[in-house]
Order: sequence, then C-alpha cells, then structure tokens
Amino acid sequence: MKVAVYRKEHFNAAHRLHNPDWSTEENERVFGKCNNPNFHGHNYELIVKLLGPIDPGTGYVYDMKILSDLIKLQVLDKFDHKNLNLDTDEFKNLNPSAENIAVVIWNILRKKIDTKYDLTIRLYETERNFVEYDGN
Repeated sequence: MKVAVYRKEHFNAAHRLHNPDWSTEENERVFGKCNNPNFHGHNYELIVKLLGPIDPGTGYVYDMKILSDLIKLQVLDKFDHKNLNLDTDEFKNLNPSAENIAVVIWNILRKKIDTKYDLTIRLYETERNFVEYDGN
C-alpha cells in the first residue's frame, strides 16, 4: 500500500528567459515579456509530493517536519529572493524556465530522499501556469 503526502512551500525569484545563441529579435519573439533585459519576478508555489509506504511504527509515509526542513535548506535558501540567472549556480548556463526550475529542484531533492519514495515536483509560476516533473 502506498500513500501520497504533499508539502507546499513558497518562494519569490526573478529571472530572464533568454537564449544567448539567438538574436535579440528571436529572443523577443519567443520569450516576449519574459525576455526583459532587466528581469522580472514570480511568486512561485512549490508542491513536493512523496509516494511511499506507511511506516508501521510512526504511521507516517515521511516525517513532514523533516521534509519541510529539507526543502528549506536545499531549495528555498538557494532560490528565495534571488535572481536565478545571476545569483545561482544552477541557472548560470540553463534557461530558468518553470520546466527547468522544476527539474533542478527534483534533482536536488532526489539526492536527499530515499528512492523508495516516488518524488514529484509541481511548480506554479502563476496561478494558471504550472509544471510537474517526476523524473521521467
């Protein structure tokens, strides 16, 4: 029997979507306002889902305090109130699209969470635009 547990967190970050191999016109055409040379920001909502067995001793799938602390240390402390393009190593050479941010967060957390748990990252860039990544 497997049960899913979820932890929701929030962070604010600025970014610019830009491909340095493209012309200014091509970047503006593809990325529009998201290509603003002075960056723009989002209030991201992050949902981390773990799917796994219930521990018979605790009744937990995963201790949510431990998960919360892990997300804070590994994700929020790195990305909250940062310019993703300029302030983070993860996006120095990677376009910080919502898709890429979700994959980066998944990779960070996957290294810290036992593989007996299925891990899914859902990242809301806006209330209506979100992405999800589960390692596949």
